Amino acid sequence: MPEENNLSQPLTKRVDEILTQWLELQSATGKAASATDRQEASRFSRDFLSALITAAGRGSLQDTSAAHWAPVREILETLTASRATTGYSPSETAAFVFSLKQPLFSALFTEYAEQPKALAAALWQATTLLDSLGLMTTEFHQKTREGVIARQQEELLELSTPVVRLWENILALPLIGTLDSARTQVVMQNLLDAIVETRSDYAIIDITGVPVVDTLVAQHLLKTVAAARLMGADCLISGIRPQIAQTIIHLGVDLSNVTTKATLADAFAVALRRSGLKVTKAEPRQASEAR
Repeated sequence: MPEENNLSQPLTKRVDEILTQWLELQSATGKAASATDRQEASRFSRDFLSALITAAGRGSLQDTSAAHWAPVREILETLTASRATTGYSPSETAAFVFSLKQPLFSALFTEYAEQPKALAAALWQATTLLDSLGLMTTEFHQKTREGVIARQQEELLELSTPVVRLWENILALPLIGTLDSARTQVVMQNLLDAIVETRSDYAIIDITGVPVVDTLVAQHLLKTVAAARLMGADCLISGIRPQIAQTIIHLGVDLSNVTTKATLADAFAVALRRSGLKVTKAEPRQASEAR
């Protein structure tokens, strides 16, 4: 038996009074906002109510995933994305939909004042519909926040893998924190780009700040070393602490083809020596002036 629609007529007939009360309610209970924010809220409210009336008159009120509800979902998704990125919480965002209940219920009470059965049916339809749309905004909010967090994580990966130019043809890549597959890809890409850009012959990967070196981390390091060699750069690994050395031996990881040093300074000295350079102490200024 098809669902009887008790919302479409009251929504269409009393749209102006519903919108007016809804905007007043949002203004009274919402965040303190600028004039621009209030104008934006008013625009979204008008567009949402118009799309809601159209969708309610075209088909089922229960299945908000149906095609005729697409314009409503699009408006909610746009609104949620805007508010989620400007600091609104999920409950504050969902309140946009839930605050429509009071003016809509008032309109229904007026419309069906002498028809108790129709009023009960309309109130139930309005409640289930707005609850469904309100939960939808929460899902959209979570999706938006997850996207923001993912972008921030990517940016942190970029910031946490800086390539430092120590000398004309010597680069250093200090690593801090856990080295997983995703970060290894960023590390490798940044290092290879820097090798090409600076035409460096030596690259030092410093793992002093890497708390744990297991088989997976060691494999990631070997892949990075191999990629650097393919680009024509000799790769050294520094920051090999006694505990890490024991762990690598225990795991049976073969680093015999890679030059390893305990400190970045030691690895830098090796790279300088291989480049035919050396660091010497300058003569004291007084002795130099005496000459």
